[in-house]
Amino acid sequence: MSITENIFAEFKEHSVAEFFKKNQQMLGFSGKTRSLTTIVHEYITNSLDACEEAGILPEIKVVIKEVDRESGRYLVIVEDNGPGIPEKHIGKALGQMLAGTKFHRYAQQRGQQGIGASGCTMYAQITTGKPIKVESRYDNKKINCEIAIDLKSNAPKVMNLVKAEGNFGHGLKVEAEVADVKYDMSSFGVYEYVRRTAIANPHLHIELVDPLNQKFVFPRSSEHIPPKPITVKPHPLGITTNDLIDFAHREKECIRISSFLQERFARVSPSKIDELKQLLPDVDFNKKPSELTWSEAEKIVKAIHDPKIKWIAPATDSLRPIGKEHIEKSLANILAPQYLVVVERPPKIYKGGIPFMVEVGLAYGGGAGKKNATENGSQSEIIRYANRAPLLFDNAGCAITEAAKSIDWKRYGLKNFEEEPLTIFVNISSVYVPYTSAGKQAISGEEEIFQEIKNAMMEAARDLQRYIAGLNREKERGARKKAILRYVSQLSKDLADLAGKEKPEEIEKKLIQLIETKYSTQIEEQEDEEAPAEEEVKEEEIEE
Repeated sequence: MSITENIFAEFKEHSVAEFFKKNQQMLGFSGKTRSLTTIVHEYITNSLDACEEAGILPEIKVVIKEVDRESGRYLVIVEDNGPGIPEKHIGKALGQMLAGTKFHRYAQQRGQQGIGASGCTMYAQITTGKPIKVESRYDNKKINCEIAIDLKSNAPKVMNLVKAEGNFGHGLKVEAEVADVKYDMSSFGVYEYVRRTAIANPHLHIELVDPLNQKFVFPRSSEHIPPKPITVKPHPLGITTNDLIDFAHREKECIRISSFLQERFARVSPSKIDELKQLLPDVDFNKKPSELTWSEAEKIVKAIHDPKIKWIAPATDSLRPIGKEHIEKSLANILAPQYLVVVERPPKIYKGGIPFMVEVGLAYGGGAGKKNATENGSQSEIIRYANRAPLLFDNAGCAITEAAKSIDWKRYGLKNFEEEPLTIFVNISSVYVPYTSAGKQAISGEEEIFQEIKNAMMEAARDLQRYIAGLNREKERGARKKAILRYVSQLSKDLADLAGKEKPEEIEKKLIQLIETKYSTQIEEQEDEEAPAEEEVKEEEIEE
């Protein structure tokens, strides 16, 4: 055998399931607490997506049972009232990587790759050797089965399938026994994930039963179901040469490149085709899309970015933000802050063609911030979301955290940002969220997204600044007033003696009235001066 043949003697093919088995940390399975939270995260996001798409007010119950503490073995049970999964799809939905209803769609949903739930099945399998147990209720049917993954072929294995017909309602129940995990009440644990999910999804009723059989209930605060996500067409400014070739060679309905571009991409009108033709006289727009060559696709993409062609921005009605009113209600109910401000920014575009939207809430005082052992007993916290799903991990590498740390908070009255009773709430809504990894726990620092997050935080901080300034002024007035009142009694007696009067209490009463009138007048004058000062701050930030 030659050296070359010897080197390639071990050449083998591997499935995507085998890849993630070896690189499970890429799916979020790293660390005992994080692994358990990741499992709950994947099942909850799938349940919420399914319920919203079916127009159902979601009700989810999460139960965590300790099976064996020494090996870190737990039983995770997640049940919802969603539409369920039909028998012919249940195996692939829960037991095959990169299979599902989301990866190929250009719609805003929490899940994107079709990996999460199957990743949980894989993790249960490789840590306990057991398949997951599933009960699906739909269309007057109920199926119970066990599901595992053939890791070598990335194919689902459905076992012990039992079917029944009757009025069983609708919903999905998944039971996964996993090992090498841990349940705790830390800021990265299951409880915190459920709490944050409730904050960002006021239409959700969710319950958690922990290993000690403690029950935590987060009732819904809104009966409004978010509108069903709209599937949109990709914008031409966001496509590459490879994208265009891929779309064109899979096209089966359109018989010309010109009609293909109009049908498969947003904002491409007949007039835009005419403009492209003028820039590309050597490209035949009447030929079949399947005959499009790489060089022709390259020319078309280059022409699309030509400044002579003015494209209309992508439609933003595909975005489904939480909404200012719902964020205010959720933060008020769960954090009960002293002051709350929520900013909802208008939709923006990144990478030339993907719409996104930023929502920011600042909660100050009360139950806001994280409690700790510092002198003032509190610490600021940033709670991050993408399409309403909490992001608990990879905090340091997230664009949201980087944006918050890039702001000079002292300018807004927060002397020590790290030790303030402050909660910063940020939600990014987009048909495609640029996560840093398949674990979907941090947002990459796309320039447009980073700047928009920062602008939203500063806009909210201006309102908070006025509140904090008012608190400081009130505190200073109170201190001065208290200092003066300390001498009123003695001063009244001295004035009575000097004036030869016998009733110092009348003098004391008038002095107190004089002091009260003085400080109430100061409050009104300072409130009148606030408006122009606010405009100056706003202009400074725009220049910055």
